[in-house]
Amino acid sequence: MSLPKLFKLLPTKSLYYAILLAMLGILSLSFLVFHAISDRMQKTNIDPIFERFDEMQLENGRAALSSGGPKALGDYMASLDRIFGGSHFLLDSHGIDLVSGENKASLLPPPPSTQSRIQLHGRWIITRRSVDGQYWFAVLGHLNRMQIWTFLPYYFLVIGSTGALCWLAAAGVVSPIRKIETAIAQFGQGNLSARVNATRQDEIGQLGRSFNKMAERLEHLIANERRLLGDISHELRSPLARLKFAIKLARTSPNSKSALDRIGRDVDRIASLVADIVQITFIEENPALQTNESVPVAEIVEEIVRDCALEAQFRGCTIDVSGHVNGEILGNRELLRRAVENVLRNGIRYSPEQSVVHLSIAEDSHNVTIAIRDYGPGVPENALNRIFDPFFRVEEARDTNSGGSGLGLSIAKRAILLHHGTISAENASPGLCVRVAIPLAARIAMREVSLPIA
Repeated sequence: MSLPKLFKLLPTKSLYYAILLAMLGILSLSFLVFHAISDRMQKTNIDPIFERFDEMQLENGRAALSSGGPKALGDYMASLDRIFGGSHFLLDSHGIDLVSGENKASLLPPPPSTQSRIQLHGRWIITRRSVDGQYWFAVLGHLNRMQIWTFLPYYFLVIGSTGALCWLAAAGVVSPIRKIETAIAQFGQGNLSARVNATRQDEIGQLGRSFNKMAERLEHLIANERRLLGDISHELRSPLARLKFAIKLARTSPNSKSALDRIGRDVDRIASLVADIVQITFIEENPALQTNESVPVAEIVEEIVRDCALEAQFRGCTIDVSGHVNGEILGNRELLRRAVENVLRNGIRYSPEQSVVHLSIAEDSHNVTIAIRDYGPGVPENALNRIFDPFFRVEEARDTNSGGSGLGLSIAKRAILLHHGTISAENASPGLCVRVAIPLAARIAMREVSLPIA
């Protein structure tokens, strides 16, 4: 039976007592096994030696009787009594003592036994019959009741050592588990900063570190969710207020076309915002649903440039593409296309008229690198790490003139991270350069897809 099954059978709800009872059970079982082994060794190895010794004493007593009569036999038996303790007798076939003539037949085992070694009524009795059956050698002695007191200190030592080991085992296992339980309870009650001091290198330490990783991820997810909810509320407040005002204006104004145009713009903005939120939520919460395919980088870049050329022309700028790649990326084609397209459209949006947006592609033995550089106003240094956050804009105003929904670069970052890549931004003076690096398909083939949350 395994230890987990044994713990389930123990009648206790405390792991301390479960470990204690389990160790006591193991100790008791070990004692029984050792006792059985000792008993078997006694019967198979030690008793035969004493039986041969008894046989030798019988033959010596018989020789003393033959050579010197009862007097010599009595002297020999007296020497045995003095050396070994107890009373030694040489009896005839009927159990009569050949020295004193007393009847000692009560010491003899019932036939057909020819020898015995028993404890009876506080005495130990040993008998041995000669090969020809004419004599019996018998030994009678009293059990030493003081022997138990001789071994009593050792019994206490074993019990004390066992208790100390049980306590150390229970404390070494249960105390850290209870600390983990306390941290989990605090985390469940809303203390998202609760962590376990997991310095051990065993399974309990690994459990604590796994909890800490889970808690950090959940804390980050919950914080991002709260921030996202606040940003969504902030983003929707302005267009909804304008919609409400435009509806009133459309009902009261004789020229309702302007109000309807405003309603149309705000509806489009809300629809775009909802679509972006759905997409970013899909990327964050359903990475396992994404399909993997080999995506030619040159082909997807060509497609993106072609789709964005009209918007660039409308804003009075051009797109310049340089470099060439032959490698492929393993991932979701649509997500990769949206990621790069969002970065390129962001560069086009902030490019001044008559400027160029440079898109360069390159590859090495590990990664494909895509760099998009515009000649716009750039980003303050302290905001470079935040432009990939949801709804973050450098501008203070949050209206339709300040750009998109503020989710484009955030969606790009999550899509790139989903494909085990990196994305970063740096000021190019003038303008901003966003650099994307994604591992080639050969580097991540057969690798499990997981989404690290920024």
